[in-house]
Amino acid sequence: MRFKPAPLDRRQLLQRLGIGLAAIPLLHAACSSDDGSSVDAAGGGDGGAVSGSDWATGGTTAMTAKASYPDPFTTAVTTCALVAATTEGPCTTATGLDREDVSEGWTGLPVRLALKVVDTSCNPVAGAVVKIWHTNLAGSYSGVTPNPTMCLTNQSYSSQDFFRGTRTTASDGTVYFDTCFPGWYRGRAVHIHFQVTSGSTTYKVSQLFFPEELTTAIFSSHSEYKSYGQPDTTFSNDNVMAGIAEAQRDRHILSYTKMTDGAMLASKVVTVT
Repeated sequence: MRFKPAPLDRRQLLQRLGIGLAAIPLLHAACSSDDGSSVDAAGGGDGGAVSGSDWATGGTTAMTAKASYPDPFTTAVTTCALVAATTEGPCTTATGLDREDVSEGWTGLPVRLALKVVDTSCNPVAGAVVKIWHTNLAGSYSGVTPNPTMCLTNQSYSSQDFFRGTRTTASDGTVYFDTCFPGWYRGRAVHIHFQVTSGSTTYKVSQLFFPEELTTAIFSSHSEYKSYGQPDTTFSNDNVMAGIAEAQRDRHILSYTKMTDGAMLASKVVTVT
């Protein structure tokens, strides 16, 4: 069933509060050509757009070949360009579950999310805590949020924590999450929230996006997503992405490639200090 939010949707709420339209330069990320990822972050797949029907189904249990997934960060990171810090939105929770698989058994296109945290000299930052949160395939968040009426399609989801979790970066600055491709809700392009904390320093949250042609393909033909139709919001009118200069948007867009088992490997280098 399609998400039917309260009359005041997330974008309207943020606009009334005056939050989220201005990009605040407090985080950094490597540009697509230098982020050490295996694919062009501005929208390439494994040689081009991949049909939505080509991807695996069934959630993270479909990652049957995970042991053979490549390292997406083999290319040396040489340029660390600024990325905007963005609003955390009204769907945060105080929960900090340290776990790799954040799906809690939910179905969807399986995604291996790989992030590498580096400093402004592009050296890896070890011991940083990375927190992520995003919706399920139907466009709903989970958990005890500040605005459950708007964030949850089913109020029973307040007792769950699907698609939320934290990991601590390894010596090479990397963290990995097993998750699923997010769904969409009114007024926002498909995205993943993240926050990076290191010691006593908390960096403002930001958001990562998928290339638009990939999102279009998934919601056009993937068996678990096509019934929800195309997202009603693109980068051009998303309340976060529209506030970022078009030439800088690749800094917020994940690289991706399809694995042999049909799962997606999505990656990004993020500079925070």
